[in-house]
Amino acid sequence: MAAPEELRARALHCLLGRDPAAKVAAVYAMADASQQGECVADARALLSSSAAIPGRPDRPELVPPLQVGRRAMNTPEGRAMLIHALAHIEFNAINLALDAIWRFPGLPAEYYTDWLQVAREEAYHFALLQDHLQTLGYRYGDFIAHDSLWEMVEKTCGDVLARMALVPRTLEARGLDANPPLRAKLFQAGDKAAAAILDIILRDEIGHVEIGNRWYGYLCRQRGLELMPTYADLARQYNAPTPRGPFNLEARRQAGFTEEELQALQS
Repeated sequence: MAAPEELRARALHCLLGRDPAAKVAAVYAMADASQQGECVADARALLSSSAAIPGRPDRPELVPPLQVGRRAMNTPEGRAMLIHALAHIEFNAINLALDAIWRFPGLPAEYYTDWLQVAREEAYHFALLQDHLQTLGYRYGDFIAHDSLWEMVEKTCGDVLARMALVPRTLEARGLDANPPLRAKLFQAGDKAAAAILDIILRDEIGHVEIGNRWYGYLCRQRGLELMPTYADLARQYNAPTPRGPFNLEARRQAGFTEEELQALQS
């Protein structure tokens, strides 16, 4: 019987892939192999890459966030621009989950399987949005996009505690707040299929933020740090964006935020 493949090296290989459809297929295959015991993480492996991270297609063109512009829901093109923006977020989210797997050694096995689950679900979200975009007559890459999510991934490459604090607990948690208003706009515009996709995304993203919360708490305990003061210090150190309301408090509760944290958020 062949020895299991090493999960973290395989995650790095997936991360370097540039073709979105191939990346989605590779993540699905890796998740299946992991479930079957054919792909197992070696937490002690020290990996590196000389290739550009992450692997991306030539398009979309990446521009500063303010250049992306607003999307009018009363036109098919405006709705397609919004779906494209969401697809771009999910494509970046696949990459950030893969990066969380390969980059940080020395963590429990459950950490790596948790982030593999996130990668699998983000790949599913991207595929749903890409397929829906095609029904509107467009493809991923047809519009410009920004890269603010990945910029925070790059900033936190040197510390898994900062990564857990500022990517899932901050940037992805903002998605919990943004999802219901976007879903309402799409539904009111008559795009019930897109609204249903956002329901799936919200359901899964609560779990992704919960994974970030759980590992942030684990790492704080390992280092003897207090959760809230440490988070505030990291947010200042890395110049993280300040979350702005309205907040999806129920989704944040389900994702593991404490009442004390939610009160601080609202103040």
